[in-house]
Amino acid sequence: MDLYQHLLQLDQQYIWHPYSALGSELPVFPVVSAEGVRLKLADGRELIDGMSSWWSAIHGYNHPQMNRALENQLKNMSHVMFGGLTHPPAVELAKTLVDITPDSLNSVFFSDSGSVSVEVAMKMAIQYWHDKQQPDKQRFLTIRSGYHGDTFGAMSVCDPVTGMHSLFKQSLAQQVFIDSPTTPFNEACNSTDLTNLRSALEQHHSQLAAFILEPVVQGAGGMRFYSADYLNKARALCDEFNVLLIFDEIATGFGRTGKLFACEHAQIQPDIMCVGKALTGGYLSLAATLTNKEIANTISNGNPGVFMHGPTFMANPLACAAANCSIKLLLESSLESGRESNWQTKISQIEMWLRESLEKCTQLIDVQNSRVADVRILGAIAVIECKAPVDMKKIQTAFVDKGVWIRPFGKLIYLMPPYIINRQDIDVLCNAIYEVLE
Repeated sequence: MDLYQHLLQLDQQYIWHPYSALGSELPVFPVVSAEGVRLKLADGRELIDGMSSWWSAIHGYNHPQMNRALENQLKNMSHVMFGGLTHPPAVELAKTLVDITPDSLNSVFFSDSGSVSVEVAMKMAIQYWHDKQQPDKQRFLTIRSGYHGDTFGAMSVCDPVTGMHSLFKQSLAQQVFIDSPTTPFNEACNSTDLTNLRSALEQHHSQLAAFILEPVVQGAGGMRFYSADYLNKARALCDEFNVLLIFDEIATGFGRTGKLFACEHAQIQPDIMCVGKALTGGYLSLAATLTNKEIANTISNGNPGVFMHGPTFMANPLACAAANCSIKLLLESSLESGRESNWQTKISQIEMWLRESLEKCTQLIDVQNSRVADVRILGAIAVIECKAPVDMKKIQTAFVDKGVWIRPFGKLIYLMPPYIINRQDIDVLCNAIYEVLE
């Protein structure tokens, strides 16, 4: 038996994959190495990666500077507990995150995954209001079609009907949901969206700890893009009704939408912000929850006077070293004085390539019997929405046969490629989508 088949056999016997059954007939493809934007399978085939390993590997794979940063840190220590101890990579990373995120965010709590960073944000909000002598503020407002993670607190603010966690609705905390904003990106917020938000805050503000949402782009809940002006209105209304504002930037942070953080499209500041995924360039799992001094000091001076959370692998030194290197790679190079930095130019370039290369798919929208319902692009994100759910077993194999790694879900085929990708590889990815849909 060759290596490819041997791995598949053992995998099917022992491993549960995400959102999959043990021994599922859905195809999996054994990867033995990765370089740049290419994944090498055990049978020798190479795939152009259009997913950045769930949006995290923004610099591609096997990057020499990232590798060197981890090798250097490994010589000192791979891990040390963060209770009562600290270390240079964590201190450097915390300062960098404070420097590059909105000005009011100046306190950092590290965790080991995006879902946990959302749990931390929710606990921060509840503990803040407890220490402000408003213990009834325990619930959260959010918009439908959102996704914030797979742990219990995070699941409770994911879409309760169309989301992946409806099975657990009887066990989850009951939160307050409003319709997702319907105003498209780059348009002023419409009156219906504003009325829905105001009504929910008027009715529930005495119970609400925070309003949590993914700014501008709803990720795994539907890959929707919406008006940045909605965020401006949300900030003003949260202030009016004394409710905190939490931005989940786990998927949108570090340049993906064309701004370093998606909230910059609205030029506003949240009270709490979650980051993860691309934080380490896809090398190791790490996330962070940032907040302002008002929240941090209130919790620190309240009862019991400490924030009640502490993951074992919090601020893992290897992960922090990877994050420090990844952020430097993203930000270090600048063009001529007064012009955009290289990452901004690159994201703009990728957006243009995606628009041009997906034009054939766009033209299918109004074609009779076409599978394509919509094509939307923002920054280094491209979404092809189909009229009906895709057949995962067939479409995944078809993409691999064309030499690309694209992982659809539901009705959505989407691309979030590494930032180092070139025009030729973008064309291969987009042509594969068009040909498979045709």
